[in-house]
Amino acid sequence: MSRPHVVIVGAGFAGYRAARTLARLTRNRADITLLNPTDYFLYLPLLPQVAAGILEARRVTVSLPGTLHGVRMVLGEADHVDLDGRTVHYSDPEGGIGTLTYDRLVLCVGSVNKLLPIPGVAEHAHGFRGLPEALYLRDHVTRQVELAATEDDPKACAARCTFVVVGAGYTGTEVAAQMQLLTDRLARRHPLCAGFRPRWILLDVAPRVLPELAERLSRTADRVLRARGVEVRMGTSVKEATHDGVLLTDGEFVASRTLVWCVGVRPDPLVEAVGQPLERGRLIVDPHLQVPGRPEVFCCGDAAAVPDLEKPGSFTPMTAQHAWRQGRVAGENVAASLGVGRRRRAYRHRDLGFAVDLGGIQAAANPFGVPLSGPAAGAVTRGYHLAALPGNRVRVAADWLLDAVLPRQGVQLGLVRSWSVPLDTASPELARVPGGPERAGGPEQAEEAVRAREAERDGEPPAAGRGDHPAPGPVKRTDPPDPAAE
Repeated sequence: MSRPHVVIVGAGFAGYRAARTLARLTRNRADITLLNPTDYFLYLPLLPQVAAGILEARRVTVSLPGTLHGVRMVLGEADHVDLDGRTVHYSDPEGGIGTLTYDRLVLCVGSVNKLLPIPGVAEHAHGFRGLPEALYLRDHVTRQVELAATEDDPKACAARCTFVVVGAGYTGTEVAAQMQLLTDRLARRHPLCAGFRPRWILLDVAPRVLPELAERLSRTADRVLRARGVEVRMGTSVKEATHDGVLLTDGEFVASRTLVWCVGVRPDPLVEAVGQPLERGRLIVDPHLQVPGRPEVFCCGDAAAVPDLEKPGSFTPMTAQHAWRQGRVAGENVAASLGVGRRRRAYRHRDLGFAVDLGGIQAAANPFGVPLSGPAAGAVTRGYHLAALPGNRVRVAADWLLDAVLPRQGVQLGLVRSWSVPLDTASPELARVPGGPERAGGPEQAEEAVRAREAERDGEPPAAGRGDHPAPGPVKRTDPPDPAAE
């Protein structure tokens, strides 16, 4: 008798935890396949420290083959899920196509950058959801400060050293806090004309920083940011973005070459093509994380609308903490459906508190409801991250120690270009490459991409569709008038 086959799509917080839990419970009594575009799990909460040069990129990546024993990894991105045929169609990193059949399916495709219909944002802003975006931001910010140091025109110098972050949630607040410290260090090595100091502006339409947290934590973060010189503007956002700057909703035009988009996330477009009921783009599941009417299909993480049993009538928010816990429950319930392990259980959660790293020794945290700030919160925050990391703990701790005693390296690596990390993409974890495949941003475009690849494989020229976003081909390199445009 053949063993049941479980396919897990996505290796974020939910997918990684589900795979690890399921492998531990089944103990080779089921075939487990994990489909993911990269061979690592990305620990997103520490990504701002990668952009700031505190941690090396590989410190926040955990090898899937090295830590998920008993799980077969397949490199690729899911293009289409056929629930009736119990198959998942995917494309590999080199444009090849494949199909996986399953007895149980766990969808953990996560989320992508949330776009708003604001002119110029898709063309001139960059998100912060993947490792390529973090590496690009570090290079870009470093380049702007170095170029500003050679500018004779005070206006051009000020524009290069003005950085705008939209979104004062977790990501935006931490990016502004960490990167502000980085640019101050860079400016000390590269003195700016007329005594300029790098300027950081944090925007949000919400009435306060970190609106999802308790007001006391919000006040702590606001106080730390303002004390460092970050301009915190609540009730304000971007009306239009251009190459030369951003027009704010209050009518002010801010000359800048940097716009970081951290307004939030939206569920991965793949779930729209599944053909099941959605709640604001998320796939509706029952408390056991199963899709109603499809007992063989489970969904968890940012792509799932999971009933919040602690707040009847609502759904759990899209946070890493929920995704990590839901992944464990999903793994246990899949195992139970195969007759392995304990009985299935509903997803319930207890708030353990939150932590926001504000750079240096500063942080805001409320572990188990106890509000903390300053060095105490910083110690708790770093301790929490070390405990939550499923790998690389010693390397991360070593990088923190080295950063505390040695000067930070402020160099450009030039590995990621602006066109490689577009804001409007369903694959923020992958940098685009010339001539490489790109996943489209919605169900219709995904189907067009599959048909195009099939046609190309059969020797037919692919038809252009509205989902086509051609990667740059071989072109003659010329120096652009503004290196920020790279």
